[in-house]
Amino acid sequence: SLFISTGMFAYLKPPSTSSPSLDLVMAVVYSVVPPAVNPLIYSMRNKELKDALWQLAQWTLFHR
Repeated sequence: SLFISTGMFAYLKPPSTSSPSLDLVMAVVYSVVPPAVNPLIYSMRNKELKDALWQLAQWTLFHR
């Protein structure tokens, strides 16, 4: 979804609102974020890690 959303933003935005700095930010997001998140996505196959993240999320949300 990250690849698709950034690609859609890059190709479907109107050219009149295009700024070089916004294009640069989107290029960085498109090229840096997915490889950085990829190990986390593949590690979610591990049940122990999935359980630990679930417990962390529950603790963070309910212990304010």
